Amino acid sequence: MNQALGLDMTAIPRELTAMLTALRSEAAPEEKGPPGPPLPNIDWNQFVKLVRHHRVYPQIHADPDGAGLIPSDVLQALSGDYTQNTWRMLRLSGELDRVSRSLTKRGVRSLALKGPALARQLYGDISLRTSKDLDILIPVDDLRQAERLLQELGYEADEPIPYGLGDWKWKIHHVSFTNPNTGIQVEVHWRLNGDNGKEPPFEALWRDRQACALSDGLHMPGDAHLFMYLVTHGARHGWFRLRWLADIDRMVRRGLDWEAIIPLLRRYHALDQTSQALVLADALLHTPVPAPMRPILAAGRGRALADRALGFIRDPVVLTTDPSAGEVSKTYKRYLFELKTTRQKWWYAVSRLYPSFRDAEALPLPRPLYFLYFPLRPFVWLWRQFRQQT
Repeated sequence: MNQALGLDMTAIPRELTAMLTALRSEAAPEEKGPPGPPLPNIDWNQFVKLVRHHRVYPQIHADPDGAGLIPSDVLQALSGDYTQNTWRMLRLSGELDRVSRSLTKRGVRSLALKGPALARQLYGDISLRTSKDLDILIPVDDLRQAERLLQELGYEADEPIPYGLGDWKWKIHHVSFTNPNTGIQVEVHWRLNGDNGKEPPFEALWRDRQACALSDGLHMPGDAHLFMYLVTHGARHGWFRLRWLADIDRMVRRGLDWEAIIPLLRRYHALDQTSQALVLADALLHTPVPAPMRPILAAGRGRALADRALGFIRDPVVLTTDPSAGEVSKTYKRYLFELKTTRQKWWYAVSRLYPSFRDAEALPLPRPLYFLYFPLRPFVWLWRQFRQQT
């Protein structure tokens, strides 16, 4: 591990340290350490809770080297989780194939972002990664057609799509649909991330697409765009599940064209987030830091941002902006603002002046009066804040 990038790990609980040791399946033997008897002074119930929280039980179950470190009864419990996840991923794989083929027949291009497609692409086996839903990216102009198609396939929108004011196209980045008969959820994306300024248009992602071995005709973003998406997605969620960091570790170890990736990251202001991911991966998973990224890590904000995220990883908390979460919500909102570059912060501040679809939900007006949302914006915003607090 590059000690210059090392984070302060003194407050990491033993159970999390044990989990990280078991996760380093691709590390060199001297980094991981030889298999041995079960680790001492570990609360194995807490260990299992952490493994489940971070959604990494497939990797730990599948790693034979970790078997000597973990008691057999603990491995048996994780084996049950692994089996359930395998069945779920098989169901998700079949549904991803059905939905993507249906979209293609309607002339709607789509790219799989995570889920079983990512599991197959990175791990070679859909059982080695968890997923709760399917994430599909489409052109924004095809959203209404995709919505009708999913309804024909038995899905229902989790919330009405806020077509009204038009700001939804850049303030949010996906809508969710759930099939009440199967419980499967599909998130339809038209942006990689919401409310974060400039990002690659769909046409650029489509030109750079790569085939996924999970199914004929299924495509994913190319490695450069996929890596940037995984970095920005994990950073946006504070890396509170190590499953996302394990994906970064996998991609880096597999080898990437950094001469193509670094200009892409710079163009879309994602270098700090990438630095954060690599500092965390270096410290926690012993991921080798690529030589082209080392000067950028030394000069950027990656270390400071990694310090912030380490607290989210250390304490098993689900991050949310829901005001009912209290201090968790406030801390997370501060982190999200700190994560932005100076340019993104200015963009964010200016975008707050534009009426929001949430204003229309709080104060419904007929379409001919939509222009009133501009002068009323400060008052409706204050009213919304008051309602959230109460």
